[in-house]
Amino acid sequence: MQSYLEFEKPLAEIEGKAEELRAMGRANKEMDVEKEAKALDKKAEQLLKDLYKDLSPWRKCQVARHPNRPHCKDYIEALFTEYTPLAGDRNFADDHSVMGGLARLDGRPVMVIGHEKGNDTNSRIERNFGMARPEGYRKAIRLMDLADRFNVPVVTLVDTPGAYPGKGAEERGQSEAIARSTEKCLQLGVPLVSVIIGEGGSGGAVAFATANRVAMLEHSVYSVISPEGCASILWKDAEKMREAAEALRLTAQDLHKLGVIDRIIAEPMGGAQRGASAAIKAVGECIDDMITKLASLSRDEVRRERRKKFLNIGSKGLAA
Repeated sequence: MQSYLEFEKPLAEIEGKAEELRAMGRANKEMDVEKEAKALDKKAEQLLKDLYKDLSPWRKCQVARHPNRPHCKDYIEALFTEYTPLAGDRNFADDHSVMGGLARLDGRPVMVIGHEKGNDTNSRIERNFGMARPEGYRKAIRLMDLADRFNVPVVTLVDTPGAYPGKGAEERGQSEAIARSTEKCLQLGVPLVSVIIGEGGSGGAVAFATANRVAMLEHSVYSVISPEGCASILWKDAEKMREAAEALRLTAQDLHKLGVIDRIIAEPMGGAQRGASAAIKAVGECIDDMITKLASLSRDEVRRERRKKFLNIGSKGLAA
């Protein structure tokens, strides 16, 4: 069932009317409704193009959070073969909001790690809505260590509103775990490529995305804080999230100009949630290309190249 965002309500009405007409036609075979339904389909298609032609930063946030958007599990199942999940941090527990393991991408062995939000009420609770606890980051560190030992490239899929801020997480060293995961990303002698497939929130995202190459889906977002959180701090009013989204420069287009990310992956019209297969395929092709272009580098060159990338962040936008 298609879910509609707030700004898509006019589209929902038109598509709903088209479906009602077809339902009437199925109930009464003598009624010829297809011509009128097709006219509504055409109108809906044009409205969809108009809505997505120039999305504001806040609307991009809404699209990035869409419940029907493909998540990490969907990408792993569609793109990777021989996926062998690896669980636990060997210290406290297994965090289900972070999934990862050894796999093959187009025959190439890789270590894939990502945030998983879940796709229904039960799985979202189990996955903690994609908000990792310290044991999730420590699991990621363990998997990155393993990949480095066996000279296997690392692929990370980022989709989190941020690290979990609960009391238990803080007691178990949340900030230290995030810092160690970020440090491990910088230390790797193997190529590390990252794709932000939905939300990239705060240090919880940086801990996976401190990579040689960072790509973003066209309507994903990546920022130091959520627009609502930023508005609450700056204006003491979470309802000013639209202004905050503008100020944060969190869109793929803004971040590409600043040199924070390296590539923007085009999404199907209406977002990845309306064309999951096409979006997943585009992400797979991008990951494969990024790894291929880094494959010839030595371990020291991989580290130097990654360090240089992060030292240069912002200079591209400043020079412009």
